[in-house]
This record gives sequence, C-alpha cells and structure tokens, in this order.
Amino acid sequence: MYLRKTAPAACAAAALLMTACLPAAEEGAGDGRIAVAMMQPPRSALSPLTDDAFKLSRWSTAETLVTLDEVGDPQPGLATGWTRVDETTWTFTVREGVTFHDGTELTAAVAAHALEYAAGASPKPRILDGVEIGVEAEGETLTVTTAEEDPLVPQRLSSPQLSILAESAYEGGSVNPVGTGSGPFELVEVNGTTSARLDRYDGYWGEPALAAGIDVSFVPDGTARAAALRTGEADIVEAVPTSQAALLDPGTVTEVPMPRTNTLYLNTQDGPFTDPGLRAAVREALDRDELVEGVYEGRADVAEGLLGPALPWASERSERTDPTKAAGPGGAAITLATFTDRAELPEVATVLEQQLEEAGFEVEQVVREYANIEEDALNGEFDAFILSRATVLDAGDPAAYMMSDFSCEGSFNIAQLCDEEVDAALAEAERAPTGDERRAAILAAEAAVLATDAAIPMLHERVIQGDSARVSDSAKDPRERLLVTARTRVE
Repeated sequence: MYLRKTAPAACAAAALLMTACLPAAEEGAGDGRIAVAMMQPPRSALSPLTDDAFKLSRWSTAETLVTLDEVGDPQPGLATGWTRVDETTWTFTVREGVTFHDGTELTAAVAAHALEYAAGASPKPRILDGVEIGVEAEGETLTVTTAEEDPLVPQRLSSPQLSILAESAYEGGSVNPVGTGSGPFELVEVNGTTSARLDRYDGYWGEPALAAGIDVSFVPDGTARAAALRTGEADIVEAVPTSQAALLDPGTVTEVPMPRTNTLYLNTQDGPFTDPGLRAAVREALDRDELVEGVYEGRADVAEGLLGPALPWASERSERTDPTKAAGPGGAAITLATFTDRAELPEVATVLEQQLEEAGFEVEQVVREYANIEEDALNGEFDAFILSRATVLDAGDPAAYMMSDFSCEGSFNIAQLCDEEVDAALAEAERAPTGDERRAAILAAEAAVLATDAAIPMLHERVIQGDSARVSDSAKDPRERLLVTARTRVE
C-alpha cells in the first residue's frame, strides 16, 4: 500500500484499533504527494466501462466530454459546447489543445472511438442501459444520434463510465487507463486491488495540479481507514464509518447529505418474496428510526422514498395510497445478504434480522466483501439484499439509476423485478424533457416501484469524509465523482 510511513509509536497506537498495522508508503510519498485511503478496491481492473470509472474520476485522471455543476446542469469538459440538431441528434465541439498521457492528441475521431467502444461493450456501461447511440466525427465536431428521443444526452456524456481515453487504451480486448487519460494526474501504476500511483501531468490542458501526485491505498476495513487518518498515514479518507467519525477530530470530518439510499431489495422472481403480501410484511416490519439512531448514530435521514434530501424536489412526492396488505410470515425462511465494504451494512443486517424475526420470519445472514457477493446478488441468489445505492451516480438524473435497478432489462436489477406498469412509468420518465415535467415523471416512476415493495428504502446516507489538517481544497462531492482535483494540495 502507499499509506505514508509513520513513527513506530503512532503505528503501535493504530494497532490498538486494527488487527495489524497498515503497510507503509513508499519512500518520498510525503513530498508534495497526497495519500488517499479508498474504501472499495477495483472490481474490473479500473475499466472505465464499470463502476471503477468513478475512481478514475475521483483521482482526476480520466475526463469526459461534459461535466455537471452543483445542481446537475451540463457544463463544458472535453467538449466546449453542443447543439441539439433535432429530437435524436446532437453535435459536440471537441476541445482543441488536449493531449493524453501517452502523448497523443484528442480529436473528434478519438472521442468517437471511445464512445463507440463503450456503446458496443458487453455488458454496456450502466449509463447506456436502454439507450442505442450512434457516433460520427467530422473535423472537430462529434455527432451523437439516438434511436429514440433522449433529452439527457449531454448529461449521459458526463458519466465517468463514458470517459474519453487515448486510442491506445482500447488495444488488446480490454480497456487500460494506465497512461491513457487526459486529466491533471496521470495513472502510472496499479497494484491489483492493493494500491495505485498517480503523478502530476505537466502537459495538462487546464489548470495544472498543485500536488506532485496521489498515492492510493484500497482499505476496505473502515476502522483501518479512520485509524490511517488519525495516525497521519493518510491525508484523505473516503467513507468514514459513522462509528469512527465521533473518534476523529471534528475539524477533520465533513458530513454532507448525499444522493445515496440504503435500500432493501427483495427477490420478486424466486423464493418467498414472489408473494407481494410477504414483501409488504417486510415493509411493515422495518423500524427505520432504529436503524438511523442505532446504527448510524443520527448521521443519516429516514427514507420516505428512493430519493432523499440531496434532491430537494423529491419532497414533492405524493403520499403512498392503497399499499399491499401484509401477509403473515408464518415462519418463512429467508436469506438476508449484504457486504462488508461499507462498515455499517453488516450491523444494519443484524438489526434487520432481529426486526424480521420478531415479525415471524426465519432469517439466515450472508455477509461477504462486495467483490465476492455482487455476482450472486445480481443472479438472484438471495431473498433479500441490503445495498447502499447512489441514486444520481451517472447522469446526475435518477431516471438512469431507476432504469438500471427496476426495469425488466436493467443491468443492476437485484430485485429481479419485471413489471409492466413500472416499465411504462420508467419509459415515460426517460422520455420526459428536463425540468419540472421530468421531475414529476421521475416521482411517478418512483411511486410505481414502491408500490411493488420490490425495493424498500430504509435511510438516506450522508457522506463522511476525513481530511487531515495538512490538506486543502479536496472535493466534498455528493455524487462521488470528485475527490482530488487540480487544486487539492498538502501543506
């Protein structure tokens, strides 16, 4: 790992909180470099076509044609502007003077190659679920066409999963981000699921990075991440567990409501929860206040829907009417699964087990690291699955997340849900123009999903980030797209 070296006494103190002292950083790691402790190791060798793309974005090494501002509106990135030609056609002007870390230049043709590769990938990046795009380049203009009207094309192109890398990244049958990005930091080394190293890229087209580089360690254990901040082994720590936040200097902790919902997904295709009455029984058995106060120590918000306070307009939802009548569990045996990477989730599972058994279910827990449980969850191997889910992760718009998780063809449909009314509502939300009309359609789709009890929202999380006193200008991003930027530095 690249965590910074500390004095033996500090390491010994950290050992009181960890089973073993974390491995030390390389020599010189403290010389203007930022040590970052990340929660989840790469799951797909840092392929930008997967959720690993958000690591590349948070390290400011891979960039997109479009970015999003604080309210989710599209802004220039590697594209300086765009025009909607007709309902299905958009043109983008590609920024001049951009070089990739391998020395090649950004052109419209290079951008088209990256987008074509993503569109033809199997599986597709989640941001393209249900979307067919065509891409053509002419001069410095990129034309993107969609099979159907899509008002969110610029927002889609802001997703880190559609980062533009040099053509050399796509050779050999996989996508390699090492040395092929365009951001202020160049990814120069990846050590499997242990660590990564980035150096300042002096040829960056924009504001040059103030830090010499970034040394990343992947530390799934939340107690170890928090200890690394206390002992000075890490400058920035993402996803500090709520149980550890109170043990840190308050000046090093930032807490922000985020578009992330802790949701219980119920398998609607196989097992006990094919019965809507039993799904309703789970809904009625949950005590959300106990989870927020007991597990999250008040550092979360009780969920009233899939979308939380990070999206203020979500409060305009209508009250739920005519919910399905709950059936008696009658001792129904269920498997309840979650993962260890988010420290609170195993504790949530324990509390839920107690609540469900009190309601009359027999519960067996399955808890593993996320990398070892995701495939089984997506294949419907569990009756119930607890997931901490970002709801505007991709396009800055909840419709993409809802389509991915709840449509018949969704690539992240843990609930195995396939409901005609839900699909119709989701399709309407996808087609709706941006603004009030789209927000109303999204809330209608949310209501359709909630009516099935296939997904039971429990609480909305707050991001808790740790920054040492020597760090300035790290990003506090509710969307988890940014962390270390060109302005981030250590003093």
